[in-house]
Amino acid sequence: MKHVSLVLAAILAASLAGCSSSNTPAATTAPKDNKGEASTQPQQKVKLTMGSWRTEDKDAYEKIIKEYQKKNPNVEIEFKPTKNTEYNTVLNTALQTGSGPDIIQLRPYAAGIALADAGYLEPLDSVKGLSVMSKDTLAAATGKDGKIYGVPTVFSSTQIFYNKKLFKKFNIEEPKTWDDLIKAADTLKQNKVTPFAFGSKEGWILSLTHGALGPGFYGANDFVSKITSGQTNFKDKAFVDSIQMMQGLTKYFPDNYVGISMDDMRNLFVTEQAGMMVMGDWELAVMKKMNPALEMDVFPVPAPAGGKATVTTWVDGSFSVNKASKNKAEAMKFIEFMTTKDFGQLVANELMKPSTIPGVEAADPIVTKISKFANSISTPYMFVVHFSSGNPTTKVTLETALQGMYLNKQTPQDVVEEVQKSADTWFKPAGK
Repeated sequence: MKHVSLVLAAILAASLAGCSSSNTPAATTAPKDNKGEASTQPQQKVKLTMGSWRTEDKDAYEKIIKEYQKKNPNVEIEFKPTKNTEYNTVLNTALQTGSGPDIIQLRPYAAGIALADAGYLEPLDSVKGLSVMSKDTLAAATGKDGKIYGVPTVFSSTQIFYNKKLFKKFNIEEPKTWDDLIKAADTLKQNKVTPFAFGSKEGWILSLTHGALGPGFYGANDFVSKITSGQTNFKDKAFVDSIQMMQGLTKYFPDNYVGISMDDMRNLFVTEQAGMMVMGDWELAVMKKMNPALEMDVFPVPAPAGGKATVTTWVDGSFSVNKASKNKAEAMKFIEFMTTKDFGQLVANELMKPSTIPGVEAADPIVTKISKFANSISTPYMFVVHFSSGNPTTKVTLETALQGMYLNKQTPQDVVEEVQKSADTWFKPAGK
């Protein structure tokens, strides 16, 4: 989202005219007259603002808020996102002056946690609904003090989208192994169809693609466990193999891929000039809107040498309560709603993304399939979950180095050296 680039470069979005609720009474029960009787005087509405960087989610959240207000008519909530590239600056400026939105969408992991550690957020450990989420999910918004500061609402998942019509036309089966994937790419290329919609102009696309395809080469969860505990590092041959794989796929990329952006990639896929695209689930709703007739589906990333197929997942933002909010009680009440199955169902259907609430199935069959993959064969997006710190972050270092590789200025070994050098400046293995 999107973002992806996901982390410190853009900590979040908000409307920064200060808390819109600052002059609004926080009455949530009818006032009593001097006899102790409930007054018939109409209650004043409490006004809350929700800050976010996701301008594309505005319509969806307005629908979600309307559903909430059916049972909570005395609360007015405005979802007021800021452009993603401006969000961190705008939000940080507001928080430093004691203002900002009442409810804040946090970037996942390091960027959002930094706001908690700075004392700007209200702890949410008392929210009972959080107990349905795993510790790994809650880690996206858990501060250094061990307290939870955000409710994770959706997962992001990276898998391979494919054009069902083109696959059928050229008798291509859904790939089950890495060899199958390469054969599918060869068949598409032989028939003058670009195998992968891909571009290296935007760095986040490179870390996202590597995060999806790489685990089959470096060993998915096992490698993540070893590198975070200090048993290995990025110079490990398995990780080097994952970078060499990225270089080896260039013959399946579009012409002039080094100048291709996310918008160009999307256009190649939705106009059926490309047969596959490694991409996050958030693009599903966008592509359906652009081409409702597009026959597409998804499959997990197959692994070489008999490995298991995977999808790469991470928590894509959590919602928190501003410690400076004048209406904390009502903000906390909406946060509690975000832990319910009703909210999860709304998110799955309106945002077309996997909910963090267990047991939620979406109306769209592709979203349901993505959710099932995420709950059964997922591996963490390593550079977002574990290596999004540093200055520049190790994730950004990977992106820049891969761009250099695609410009023929760096070798895979050079990429690995740069990434390890970055990690050495800040990363301390768990328990050491």
